[in-house]
Amino acid sequence: MKSSILIIYTGGTIGMKEDPAEGTLKPFDFSQILEEVPELGKFAVKIDSYTFDPLIDSSDVEPSLWVSLATLIRDRYEDYDGFVILHGTDTMAYSASTLSFMLDGLSKPVVFTGSQLPIGVPRTDGKENLIGAVEIASAKDADGHPRVPEVCIFFDSKLLRGNRSTKYSAEAFNAFVSPNCPPLAEAGIQIRYNTDLIRKPVYWDVQLRAQTHLDTRVSILKVHPGMTAQVMRSVLIESPTRACIIETYGSGNAISKDWFLDIVREADRSGKILLNVTQCKAGTVNMDLYATGATLKHCGVLSGADITTEAALGKLFCLMGRSDNNQWVKTMLEKDLCGEISK
Repeated sequence: MKSSILIIYTGGTIGMKEDPAEGTLKPFDFSQILEEVPELGKFAVKIDSYTFDPLIDSSDVEPSLWVSLATLIRDRYEDYDGFVILHGTDTMAYSASTLSFMLDGLSKPVVFTGSQLPIGVPRTDGKENLIGAVEIASAKDADGHPRVPEVCIFFDSKLLRGNRSTKYSAEAFNAFVSPNCPPLAEAGIQIRYNTDLIRKPVYWDVQLRAQTHLDTRVSILKVHPGMTAQVMRSVLIESPTRACIIETYGSGNAISKDWFLDIVREADRSGKILLNVTQCKAGTVNMDLYATGATLKHCGVLSGADITTEAALGKLFCLMGRSDNNQWVKTMLEKDLCGEISK
């Protein structure tokens, strides 16, 4: 029996094609996808498509798109074996990260992909990315179960866990990296799956639930030399947020001056959820390693371990959307919910 895949086009470079009359790039009709990428016809896969209207530039992505995607996948879940989401690259890691927390009970592949060049121009990376994403989304193991029942990003021959990915390059075809988690699969002559790393559900027949309520009252404070108390206070204290992601140096270090720590303590006393995430692309927060990190810990700041900022944001949106109890949110933040942090 053929696998069935739903391609969801949200917008982005991959879906553009040159209009021969005007010489401009315009979105093409994804219902004619086999005409644009005839290689897909060689797979034993039934492919349908859904196009968002209006299309969304990835720099304009908002949580409402994630709610629409989660709802669409939930409503079409029984009709398809996997889903491929075509998305602009600028915010793809944010979307893939957040969707991994929104889709509770997921047991089918949800593969994000896109391209650096439009699919209708020479040298495009779009065709290979799309072909690989469809093949992976439709792949099943010997028991008939999906090979990769996770939210992922497939780009430049690598399949990365969505909530471990971050955009690395604005120009190179290998636009995404996952420094703290190896690829789930790599495409060469054959697709080699890192089976031991891929997360599998305990039960395959659990009904998918889509969390559609997100609490977006989160701010991000990037610690930097020359930061002033006024700027820090406006982000941590004066902004109407429930949580703040503090992007720190190295293994979780920050300014050790009294004014900085006093503001952190004040934010904690006011009930703010404070999460320590390293600015480094690779490595982890260890708040017991240096005195400055330990001081932050004593001030009420939680360790984000090796979570990315994108995943931290999506995780907070979802957890806060589930509960008004900040203590429960803090407890869940430090748990590995769907592979976003190393155990």
